[in-house]
Amino acid sequence: MGYLITDKKKVTAKTLLQMKAAGEKITQMTAYDFTTAGIIDTAGIDSILVGDSASNVVAGNQDTTPITLEEMIYHARAVVRACRHCLVVCDMPFGSYQVSREEGIRNAIRIIKETGAGAVKMEGGKEIAETVKGIVDSGVPVVGHLGLTPQSIHKFGGYGLRAKDDAEAERLIEDALALDDAGVSAITLEKVPAALATKVTSMVKAATIGIGAGSGTDGQVLVYADALGMTQGFKPKFLRQFANVGKCMTEGVQEYIKCVKEKSFPSDAEAY
Repeated sequence: MGYLITDKKKVTAKTLLQMKAAGEKITQMTAYDFTTAGIIDTAGIDSILVGDSASNVVAGNQDTTPITLEEMIYHARAVVRACRHCLVVCDMPFGSYQVSREEGIRNAIRIIKETGAGAVKMEGGKEIAETVKGIVDSGVPVVGHLGLTPQSIHKFGGYGLRAKDDAEAERLIEDALALDDAGVSAITLEKVPAALATKVTSMVKAATIGIGAGSGTDGQVLVYADALGMTQGFKPKFLRQFANVGKCMTEGVQEYIKCVKEKSFPSDAEAY
């Protein structure tokens, strides 16, 4: 990829706002490596999220908190290299922006400089609004994240539905408005009641991207391994499986084993 972007319809953070205004649904899926990102980008996705869910999906950790800034930069750099059309959003991992506003701005700039991603994503509301504003003012687009925020899983004590009661729902609305005022381009709404997500979507200028938040958001995001049937034993209510890649890969590996064992691979035609 050269210095100039030749794709005149390249998706940017600004595009998400334009899609919201036009009523066009936004599609987003995670990816963490060059090969997978290339397939997803070529399929026509609007945005790829290099999520800190790489901590779970790639590294096998129980939650997202262990992944480091350097590891996120590594994954995002690989994804960006593969993408020609979609917007790449990189999660800022736990600890990279919570300590201070200045550190958050510095780390967001570092992510953009070292990866080429088009935006960063941060979890939290009013408590990070000033940091978000500083990052946006520095020239880095930001995507917010409210509802179930996995970086706070030890605080929540589980992955249950958020904002079920009136007090928490009101707080989520206040947080969304604070992020909107700070200049975010989009807000991820995770595992919140559909009616609340629809209400928030109508109240903010930013695009909303839901996961387990109903159909009233401006777009949807899923972890690719979940959506494509690679994850074993994870079947939350919000997840629809759009392919069974896990089954296909298992059968392919079994066929490879069989051919090697019976000495039919490699054949004479496959030898030099």
